[in-house]
Amino acid sequence: MSSTQTVNLQPIPYLSFDGNCADAMRFYEHVLGGKIKSMMSGGQSPMASQIPKEFADRILNAQLELPGGSLLFAGDAPSHIPYEGIKGVSITLNFSSVEEAEVIFNALAEGGRVTMPFAPTFWAKKFGMLVDKFGVPWIINGHLHSM
Repeated sequence: MSSTQTVNLQPIPYLSFDGNCADAMRFYEHVLGGKIKSMMSGGQSPMASQIPKEFADRILNAQLELPGGSLLFAGDAPSHIPYEGIKGVSITLNFSSVEEAEVIFNALAEGGRVTMPFAPTFWAKKFGMLVDKFGVPWIINGHLHSM
C-alpha cells in the first residue's frame, strides 16, 4: 500500500450514451450551468488509427465541470456492443432553494419522462424524479431538511 492516501475521494458519475453523448453533454452544460472541460471523439484521440470508422465520431470521453467543482463524465458506448441504456443508478442533485431545484427539474424533464412529480417530502422541501430525453435518471432535491 502506498504511503500517500487520497484525502478527498469523490465518486464521479460516468454516463454511457448510444451516439448522442455530445448532444447530452452540451444540454447538461446549458441546463446545469457547467463548463465542458473536454470532449474527445475516437477520431480525435491518439488512437484514431486504431478506432473503427463507425466509432470515429462517437465520444470516447467528455468531462463536464459543474458549479462548485463537481464533475460529470460521459462517453458513447462502442458501436459493436449492444447499448442497453443506463440502469440501476440515478444522478442526484441537491439545491439550496426550491426555486432553483424546480427550474432545473423542469429543464431536465423537457422531452423526458417525470417518474415522481416535484413535490414536498420528509427529507426536502421538494423533490422529484425524472428520466431525461437522453435516458438519464435524475433525482432533484430542493432545500434538504436536517435529518
